[in-house]
Amino acid sequence: MQVHVSNDAATSVATGALVVPVFTGGSVDGVAADVDRVLGGAIADILAGGEIAGKANETSLVHAKDAPFKRVLVIGLGDRDKLTPSALAKYAGTAVRYLGKRGVTSFALALPEGLDAQLVASFAAEGAVAGTIDTTLYRTEPDKPVVTTDVTILAGGYDRSAVEAGAARGSILGTAVNHARRMALTPGNDMTPTHLAGRAKELGADAGLEVDVLDEARMEQLGMGALLGVSRGSDEPATLSVLTYKGDPSSSETLALVGKGLTFDSGGISIKPAENMHEMKYDMSGGAGVIAAMWAIGKLRPKLNVIGFVPSSENLPGPRAVKPGDILTAMNGKTIEVINTDAEGRLILADAICYARKLGVTKIVDAATLTGACVIALGHAASGTMSNDDAFVERFLRVVADCGERYWRLPLYPDYDQQIKSDIADLKNTGGRPGGAETAGAFLKAFAAETPWIHLDVAGTAYLDNESSFLAKGPTGTPVRAFVALVEDLAKNGVSTNGVAAKAAAGVA
Repeated sequence: MQVHVSNDAATSVATGALVVPVFTGGSVDGVAADVDRVLGGAIADILAGGEIAGKANETSLVHAKDAPFKRVLVIGLGDRDKLTPSALAKYAGTAVRYLGKRGVTSFALALPEGLDAQLVASFAAEGAVAGTIDTTLYRTEPDKPVVTTDVTILAGGYDRSAVEAGAARGSILGTAVNHARRMALTPGNDMTPTHLAGRAKELGADAGLEVDVLDEARMEQLGMGALLGVSRGSDEPATLSVLTYKGDPSSSETLALVGKGLTFDSGGISIKPAENMHEMKYDMSGGAGVIAAMWAIGKLRPKLNVIGFVPSSENLPGPRAVKPGDILTAMNGKTIEVINTDAEGRLILADAICYARKLGVTKIVDAATLTGACVIALGHAASGTMSNDDAFVERFLRVVADCGERYWRLPLYPDYDQQIKSDIADLKNTGGRPGGAETAGAFLKAFAAETPWIHLDVAGTAYLDNESSFLAKGPTGTPVRAFVALVEDLAKNGVSTNGVAAKAAAGVA
């Protein structure tokens, strides 16, 4: 999609469709009022008649006569007093999806007044681009959906240069979100660990990143027994993709982004139920998020060193598959008793985190579709967040509060460490059903050691079973937005958080 910026007044823009915002409360003001005068009061009539009330993402289409625009799409933004910039992503995404279904390939988007110009334009561009994704990747019949190819953001009363800067950033972020979503949409017979590593190379090269892909021979040399153990049941070889961006070569600080790249998870010997197992192609969403975020980081060029790590394998019950009761040895020498082979994501992440620490990273954030327990706790409304460093995670939560993704902190009390102690090894890979999300976090914490670390369990947010007005059914692109927001904040405001890892590790809230 092409995103343009124009100083044209909404009332005079020549376009196939003009999109304007309204709010709850019944009144028509701002740019909507200007357009309504051209329409002879049609927008006011829609609100007065109750067709829509201005609630978030409500839509109504007006066909215009004797106007430079052919149609006006009225979209609700909810309560004006509660409006945040991220709402503009849903506003623009709703417009793209609504108009695309009606054959409109280009339109103009009016912005609400009173917000930060760069932020509002960034979210609008991001939402518009993300709204264009075609999820019918393998459909052969000719009824492919119309894809909107051009949107013009009307600067209105905002400074045009600020709107242009925001639109440029938002276009990159929206494209990154769609990169992650397309990777997650690709079925496991095509999206193998080797293919995922290939996408890391392609996108990394496009963004000017250094990309290194470790094969199983190098993993053996490094002692990555946890990652290799998970991969044993599959004929597809495991990979570990490492994408490096040197945004501040003079700095000793480096942020690691680590993403689970399980391209298909059957559960292994502890096999999953057949119902909904097809959704396990999405189990690499964390890894896709890292690759896509690193692409965006390479395009945006923040002043920060960032390395992305994507451990990738399949988890299948082949003849060489790891068995319940087996002992694996991770890269750092810790021994792990495998209680349940379906608790495999934490195993491949463990070796990736160890490798990140070996390369000298100073902060780590990992993301994974890790536990069903997190979905039970938080549903699909938010991702679980755990950390060994209070200051780091509190800063993260502030930074991502309006990025378009929700995160909620869960505790890591010492009790959870006790649950994952093994009778015959250093650790066991599951602590049972109670506190399942937290014990998974406690397991990963053991490998992060003293390095400030945040764990994001995106099992409930990485993909959706139902489409919304602004986003197609399937992968959401989580955690791309949060990763990019954090990197930009660390680059702008400094890396130091003065966090005390021991405080959070001890369970002090």
